[in-house]
Amino acid sequence: MRTDVNSDSSYCYTNNRQIDPNKETVVFIHGSGMDHTVWTLASRHFARHGRNVVAVDLPGHGRSTGALRPSIEAMAEWIIDLLDALKIDRAALAGHSLGSLVSLECAARYPQRIRAIALVGTTAPMPVSDAILDAARNNDHAAFDMLTQWGYSKRHQYGGNRNSGIWMIGNTLRLYERAAPGVLFNDMNACNDYTTGLDRAEEVQCPALMILGVEDRLTPSRGTRPLQEALPEVEVVMLAGAGHTIMVEEPNTLLTALHKVL
Repeated sequence: MRTDVNSDSSYCYTNNRQIDPNKETVVFIHGSGMDHTVWTLASRHFARHGRNVVAVDLPGHGRSTGALRPSIEAMAEWIIDLLDALKIDRAALAGHSLGSLVSLECAARYPQRIRAIALVGTTAPMPVSDAILDAARNNDHAAFDMLTQWGYSKRHQYGGNRNSGIWMIGNTLRLYERAAPGVLFNDMNACNDYTTGLDRAEEVQCPALMILGVEDRLTPSRGTRPLQEALPEVEVVMLAGAGHTIMVEEPNTLLTALHKVL
């Protein structure tokens, strides 16, 4: 589905369905340098279970036009603008990595619009190493390589996904490679600069679910305790054997967990 948001053409995957105002809505938000396709399985699943699904391409990502939003706050404002354009009064949000921070900011800023959040592969703050930032700034393929390698648990470096037809490492690399120059750096820099996450978490009024990979090397679960303590109402699900790229590494277990709030 294409819709105009602030005069830009924005793309959202809806499982080829029109938005039904009588159904609850789930918005899926991708991570840095990615697009809506990382949420395809979950989007289809929740569409079949009677929800409106809106898997977004953030501005300048995937099939969406418009200028990149340079901060988590600006991306959160865009999500609300999108809901307005789609005439959706209230939604649940599921975000991965960068998308989790956007979901957190949305829930804190607009409690009347957000009924629940699922934060996947998350932490706050979410600092990014200088090596990744420098490579991304220079549009160096090394940034893609580092994020792909560190984004998977060690056992998933060799494939072996339980769901057929998923080439994990190659698929992630291709997503980074097809992003426009500057997109990955914009997103990584936005994560690195977002230092108010814990304060914003204290303002969240809706139920929150954190889904974490035990073997996550980009947002290690051991560092998420401050965020867990800041959220007033949170449930934490730990996925054994999963790294950071949870939607690919543990897709079925993820779907089961998402039902807790979505």
